[in-house]
Amino acid sequence: MDKLGLLISRCKDSAFVRGCSRCLAKIFGWIRSKIERMGWKKRIAWCSFIVLFILWFFSLPNPLFAPSYSTVVTDANGTLLGARLAADGQWRFPVSDSVPYKMERCIVMFEDQYFWMHPGVNPVSVVRAIRQNLTAGHVVSGGSTLTMQVIRSCRGHQVRSFTEKFIEMSMALRLELTYSKSEILKLYLDNAPFGGNTVGVRSASWRYFGRSCDNLSWGESALLAVLPNAPSLIHPGKNRQLLLEKRNRLLKKLKEEGVIDEETCELAISEPLPGSPQSLQFAAPHLVDRMRATRKSDKVIRSTVDYTLQKSVEGMVTHFKSIYAQNQVQNMAVIVAETRTGNVLAYCGNAEYNQEDNNHVDVIMANRSTGSTLKPFLFNAMIEDGELLPDMLQPDIPIQIAGYRPNNYERKFDGAVPANEALARSLNIPAVLQLREYGIPRFMDYLKRMGITSLNYSAEHYGLTLILGGAEGSLWEITGAYASMARTLLRYTDSQTYAEDDIHPLRLTEVPDEEVRLRKNPPLFQAQAVWQTVNALKEVNRPGVANYWRLFSSSRLVAWKTGTSFGNKDAWAIGVTPEYVVGVWIGNADGEGRAGLTGISYAAPVLFSVFNRLPATTWFREPAGMTEIEICAQSGFRKGINCPDSKVVKGYEPQFETRACPYHKIVHLTKDEQYRVNSSCLSVSEMAHVSWFVLPPSMEWYYKKHSASYRELPPFMPGCNPDENTLPMEFIYPKESGKLFIPRDIDGKRSEIIFEVAHRNKSAILYWHLDNVYLGETTEFHQMGVDAELGVHVMTVADGDGNMITKKFEIVE
Repeated sequence: MDKLGLLISRCKDSAFVRGCSRCLAKIFGWIRSKIERMGWKKRIAWCSFIVLFILWFFSLPNPLFAPSYSTVVTDANGTLLGARLAADGQWRFPVSDSVPYKMERCIVMFEDQYFWMHPGVNPVSVVRAIRQNLTAGHVVSGGSTLTMQVIRSCRGHQVRSFTEKFIEMSMALRLELTYSKSEILKLYLDNAPFGGNTVGVRSASWRYFGRSCDNLSWGESALLAVLPNAPSLIHPGKNRQLLLEKRNRLLKKLKEEGVIDEETCELAISEPLPGSPQSLQFAAPHLVDRMRATRKSDKVIRSTVDYTLQKSVEGMVTHFKSIYAQNQVQNMAVIVAETRTGNVLAYCGNAEYNQEDNNHVDVIMANRSTGSTLKPFLFNAMIEDGELLPDMLQPDIPIQIAGYRPNNYERKFDGAVPANEALARSLNIPAVLQLREYGIPRFMDYLKRMGITSLNYSAEHYGLTLILGGAEGSLWEITGAYASMARTLLRYTDSQTYAEDDIHPLRLTEVPDEEVRLRKNPPLFQAQAVWQTVNALKEVNRPGVANYWRLFSSSRLVAWKTGTSFGNKDAWAIGVTPEYVVGVWIGNADGEGRAGLTGISYAAPVLFSVFNRLPATTWFREPAGMTEIEICAQSGFRKGINCPDSKVVKGYEPQFETRACPYHKIVHLTKDEQYRVNSSCLSVSEMAHVSWFVLPPSMEWYYKKHSASYRELPPFMPGCNPDENTLPMEFIYPKESGKLFIPRDIDGKRSEIIFEVAHRNKSAILYWHLDNVYLGETTEFHQMGVDAELGVHVMTVADGDGNMITKKFEIVE
């Protein structure tokens, strides 16, 4: 500690200050009276002495050293991950709090054996140096103590001269009054040159031996001790023998003085000299770069990363990179974090760390098309607001909305699919229709509140493509949002509370434990909704992914989601358990798409491989507040009055307000249930009134292909005219009246607009008319190409029973 510290602290006491003032007044009064009685020569001498004393007393710069430090990043246990040069191009590690014992004994024995006894200047060494220099006729010895070398270093290594030596000696005496011996020794070791652009013993230890100076052997400590005396000797292949001799002489001297025994000395002498300096990049290079760019610190940055896991993930990424490079997919990023804390355990910003193939880019922080990774948040939001039950059937048919015509990735349709299955299979049509129902601005606000900062445009700019990758986001933020969602559930199941700290980004450094601040406002995520969301995401036997899932341990449950951007440019996979969250991105950093690059085929295998390297995980517990809801067994909607079969599922209070089943209707049939009838052709007493599961024709057309249990409505009895509301056909495309844009082929030529109709009767023949002009007929697959002029038109479609539907539309460029 600074020896003036006590005086400074005492100066804060006003009584002490008044006492000192009186004392100083007496002293200066006495000096003044003495000077007044002196002759003018003595007065000049006294004044000169006082001025010199004041100059000497305030001669030390404050601070002694003000260098820039290297960015040094370690893992959570202090293992070095990597370092970057200081601003002045030097390897200069942040200073430490102590000096290792071996280093202390070696440096004192070699540089200044009487360091602990002299006041900053060693008279014996000075006299010896003068005698040696006079004998040699030139400077061969400076007689400098370690304290004097600290002064020389802080003065920038001025040109050697007798004047400079005198200044160093006087300032060394002053330094000894301010700093303790241990502090001076530490100042020397932190700022001494150790060869090339390496400054300080800590950077030298890592550069030459690849470990901390706290863990060096006697031989290694001795080598570093002799280097500041002649730092150029460390150059590989140059003066190696001379360096070896100096080190060994020091070791023998340590043995002679009883510091080490003979066996230790022999072992130390047998140690080889280090080779070329190491690069100081051992793991997580992109993390080290990020720390350098975002954190200016004069301390070693202790990250939350686990070195062992980091190296394991890096090796795995290298393996997959070698496979994916065959398809010219060059870049990937993986991040692993604790779910409860958000502490990052592994940070792999790219496949490698070089300038080739943009591997220097930290893709974890890059904004990329989000693909389908935002779908779970929409699913969760609609459950929270009582707009969705997981089993609810969602339309999965061709649609066009304001000129936008989304499609499922496989370009197939199921007609109707449960919401949880649609999420697990990442179907696009249900998600687009859900977003239209929920509202784009409302969903954007939801995303922003969970930490997605890349939504810089208006809702109109993104449109419904927002849910399919029309927006950009980073792996860092999206993985963090998944963790926040799961963290909310975990806290609630533990304590039935929500905290302000539930929603936060992932963390690279440890955050001090603070008192939990409970939320006063409604939470962003409701635990009961999150529980339903993660259960929808944990499906193991998903259609089409069995070949990839078998890479993953079947005993481990993970809530996971994949994503693929337009043009196969980005492949995502994010998985979360109560213990860990893992995010994976794969693609080309320059945005080049590649055939077959999808989340399920590229990113999911990496995700599973990472989880296989993690300790065993558990599953999310059911939170308090869940209750039983009776739903329709076929539609998944809340049970309606016409639903014949029901089942009980777990839900929570807002979901009691979801819509009742809209698909079960009472239909009027003949007694043998072979035909539909109405009051125009059969009396009510002769009818059978049956509850029937009826999908709209466009949904039914696709749904019945995949559901063998679906019963189509019987046809109307001959001579019985159907009501307008029971027409057996409807337009699939265009679904709504409005403007239709002329499609263009890949070569830019104008092509036809394809109209499509669904009919309940598989054998029905449909007759097509455009503006009362007959176009033709279709059977089974009812599609008709139209090449019409710009303007308003009317399409009319009729079947053999006289049923007719029309669609008014406008063709525009």
